[in-house]
Amino acid sequence: MISKSLAVQSPHLRVAFFAMLGVAAMAGALNGAMALGSWVAETTTAAPPAAPPAPKVEVAEPPPPPAYQFDAPLPGRVINSPFGLRQMPWEENGRLHEGVDIAAPGGAAVKVAADGVVKAVGVSGSYGRFVEVMHKGGLTTTYAHLKASAAGVKRGAYLKRGTTVAYVGNSGRSTGSHLHFELRKGDKALNPTLFLGRSFADADDLPLKAAGKVSRKVHVATVSRWPDSVVKAQMAKGGAAKGLAGADGVKITRTKSGRVRAQIPVVVG
Repeated sequence: MISKSLAVQSPHLRVAFFAMLGVAAMAGALNGAMALGSWVAETTTAAPPAAPPAPKVEVAEPPPPPAYQFDAPLPGRVINSPFGLRQMPWEENGRLHEGVDIAAPGGAAVKVAADGVVKAVGVSGSYGRFVEVMHKGGLTTTYAHLKASAAGVKRGAYLKRGTTVAYVGNSGRSTGSHLHFELRKGDKALNPTLFLGRSFADADDLPLKAAGKVSRKVHVATVSRWPDSVVKAQMAKGGAAKGLAGADGVKITRTKSGRVRAQIPVVVG
């Protein structure tokens, strides 16, 4: 049997109990709403996803510099006597012209054709004043009939391609102001025209075989100055005075300035 006091109080307890449940439910709802709001705020303020990395671009390595580079010793000047068999008017037979002749005014700066070390600086009866430069691969260049070598050019000096090595002259056995330029592999003379103004990746690319070939054609030299002994001999024959070919087939004339000019025909059998 329930006591009367408990029976009276039970309605009030039920009300209080449901009120507490309502408060708890409200608190839970508020907490849930706050949590939802916080989550929404975080998602809306979060940093955008990172962009995918850019594709890697492969950069090709530049090709290595050429192993051999050759410049003209007198840039812009023309070769007027080529490599090969040549006969001077006072010679009986053709002989190998072991380089090229480049006409230029006296004193013009001569450039070294490639990086190298000076092997010799000197004077000879045929070359006159000359400079010889060693290059890698057993190659050498010679600059002859010079007026003088450049300052600091002496045996053992290192020269960069394009450096002034000497100055054009008319020394030695020469028929006028010009540069005689040679290129050799060891003792073998090579045709410089196959090298000048060109570069080569390595030694195997050097045109050694082609440059070593000598045509059978004989180039007839035309000169404006003969050795005094030859001029006197031809003058004694009357050739220069008459402008006719002498007994040896040499045609001799004299210019208005008094210089002797001659040319000899060569027949290749």
